[in-house]
Amino acid sequence: MTIMSTNPHASAHSSANSRATGAAEPGAAGPLPLVVTNDEPGLGVVDRIRRDREELRGALVQHGAMLLRGFDIGGVDGFDAVVRSLSGAPLEYTERSSPRSTIKGQVYTSTDYPPSEEIFLHNENSYQQAWPLKLYFHCLQPPATQGATPLADIRQVLRMIDPAVVEEFRARKWMVVRNFNGMFGVSWQQVFGTDDRAAVERYCADHGISCEWRPGGSLRTRAVRDAIHRHPVTGTEVWFNHATFFHVSTLTPEVRDGLLDLFDPQDLPSNTYFGDGGEIPADVMDHLRACYRAAWVRFDWQFDDVLVVDNMTAAHAREPYTGARTIAVAMAEPYPA
Repeated sequence: MTIMSTNPHASAHSSANSRATGAAEPGAAGPLPLVVTNDEPGLGVVDRIRRDREELRGALVQHGAMLLRGFDIGGVDGFDAVVRSLSGAPLEYTERSSPRSTIKGQVYTSTDYPPSEEIFLHNENSYQQAWPLKLYFHCLQPPATQGATPLADIRQVLRMIDPAVVEEFRARKWMVVRNFNGMFGVSWQQVFGTDDRAAVERYCADHGISCEWRPGGSLRTRAVRDAIHRHPVTGTEVWFNHATFFHVSTLTPEVRDGLLDLFDPQDLPSNTYFGDGGEIPADVMDHLRACYRAAWVRFDWQFDDVLVVDNMTAAHAREPYTGARTIAVAMAEPYPA
C-alpha cells in the first residue's frame, strides 16, 4: 500500500490546497484528499487496512480525507468490510435530510437528488446532537461527466471567515427550522423512521429539538446548535454546521424564488437563523459561501474508488452530472458516543 503525498488529479478553487508535506503538528493540514494506491496486488484491501490501520487513521485525521484507488473492493459486501476494518460497524442513517435508498444493510445511495442539482458543501448530520466521525463513499458506477464529490478543509474555512462573523456565531450559535408538509423534500415519517407522533415527540425531546404539529398534519422543528466545534482527536477548532447549507439563499435562484412564491419564510422546508432567531444577513451568507468555495477541491471518480472522509475535518458536496452514477455511502463512529 503506497501512501502518496499529493493528489495528482485534484483541482482546487484556491492555491491553499497545494500544501507542503512531511511531519505535521496535530491538527495541521495535508493534501486533500490523501491518495492511497495499491502496490501489493497479492494482498486484499481489508488485510492491508488491518495491517496499516493506525497509520491510515492518523493520516486521515491530518489530511481530512483519503482516497483508496486501484483496489479490488469486492462490491457492496467488500465495501462494508472496508468500513468495518477501519471504523467498525456502519451506522443507521437517522434524522434524515437527504433522500437516500438502502443498498444493503447500512450501506445507502449517497443521495437520490436529481442529477442536474448541485449539493453544496456540508458536514454530515452537523445539525444533530450526534454525528458520524467517518464517512465512506464507494464508486460503483462513475458518471459520464462531472459528478465529483468535492471536499473542503473546514479548518481552512474557519481561518478564512471574518473573525467578527466567527465570534457572532460563537456567541449566538445557529438554528435550523424545518417544515415537513408533505409537499417538498423528505417527510417527517421518513426523517424519524416512524408514523407515530408520540415517538417523534420523544425523539425530539431526547435530541434537543423543539417540535410543533401544524394544521394538516405537518410538522415544524427547531434546533439550536454550536457553529464551531473542536476536533475530538486534535482539539483543533473547525467550522462545523449546516448554517450555510440549509439557508434559503444557498438554493439556486429558480428554486429559491419558486419556494418563496409558495411559502412564507418561516414555512420554508428548511432555513437557518442565528440561534436566538435573528436573521443571518445576506452579506454574511455570501461571505460564508465564498469561504467554502475558496477551500473547494475536486477529483474525478474512477470505478472502485473508496473515499474516506473525516467528517469533522472536511466538508463534502456533489456536482451535477450526466450519465449513470452510483456512489454508495456508509457512516461510522458516532460522536459524541
